[in-house]
Amino acid sequence: MNNKEKITSSLVEFLDEHYYEAKCSLNYKTPFQLLIATILSAQCTDERVNKVTNELFHKFSRPENFLNVSIDELMNLIRPTGFYRNKANNIKKLVSILVEKYRGEVPCDIDELVKLPGVGRKTANVVLGNCFGIKGVVVDTHVQRIVKRLNLVDSEVPEKIEYEIMNLLPQVDWTKWSHQMIAFGRDLCKAKKPECFRCKLRQHCKYFKNSAN
Repeated sequence: MNNKEKITSSLVEFLDEHYYEAKCSLNYKTPFQLLIATILSAQCTDERVNKVTNELFHKFSRPENFLNVSIDELMNLIRPTGFYRNKANNIKKLVSILVEKYRGEVPCDIDELVKLPGVGRKTANVVLGNCFGIKGVVVDTHVQRIVKRLNLVDSEVPEKIEYEIMNLLPQVDWTKWSHQMIAFGRDLCKAKKPECFRCKLRQHCKYFKNSAN
């Protein structure tokens, strides 16, 4: 077992101990709703997204419902999530494709999902893992930060980080691990002022070692 594998083993044990019940924190009832919520979560907190989608999905719950809404109304509804012009434009294009090509259903294939406007591998893996049971590693800002601090990956590119992590973990754990890592990042391993004194992994963490010097 090499060093990365040893640290990964310690990380998994830590996550299972402290974040065993971690799950997706976005509110949704269908794959389509989770797809939209995840798009809106870019550069925005899940808490704020949930407030926005509570009203949004009450008015428009399926792709067909979005077809006739004006871009101005949609931008106004999602404005609190930030980058609302770009998000609104992507959502309008996305729903048209879903209705015309997929009969209003979200495809359960990552290669098809990432072709949709505003959908990258992170968003696709969130939807696939939570709605279709297709395991994937979600590389968001929390995951990127933690794996770099623990020296688990060599790359700075999210897609390459995803594949590096996939090689370190059993496939069955990919989705669960992603939720646990996000919870860990929000709770302890924060971008600013991480609570290293509460973390059993600090002996492996270069942030802690650098701050201690």
